[in-house]
Amino acid sequence: MTRVVDCSVALKWILFEEGRDAALALIGGEPLIAPDFLKLEIANVLAMKARRGMITPSGAIAGLREVSRLPGLTFRPTPPYVEAAQGLALELEQTAYDCLYLALAVAEGAVLVTADMAFGRAVAARPEYAGYVATL
Repeated sequence: MTRVVDCSVALKWILFEEGRDAALALIGGEPLIAPDFLKLEIANVLAMKARRGMITPSGAIAGLREVSRLPGLTFRPTPPYVEAAQGLALELEQTAYDCLYLALAVAEGAVLVTADMAFGRAVAARPEYAGYVATL
């Protein structure tokens, strides 16, 4: 089954964070997809970490390139999923950013894998969406 990965998972591929091993285990298995918005979200987080001195600017640049070129990860254009993401955000009382990944999962009949436990619980609490989300 195809897996949609969000920023919380993709960051674990390039940063040494809790759950990294589980995130890395996704690579090379079932097909992975993400909205192309993932690149902007990763770029933002890495730039913020560089500004705070948590990583170097060159590390931020390298991290974005690594995610962008990851074998087995296919990017889908974001615009076709924006309206559905907004609808889900209103319905689930979550951010449209997070719901973008869920909208892609629903449209593709895939499972969103997230390390955002609060978001995962919110989605899983709704029976109509529970099958579309798994936490890392």
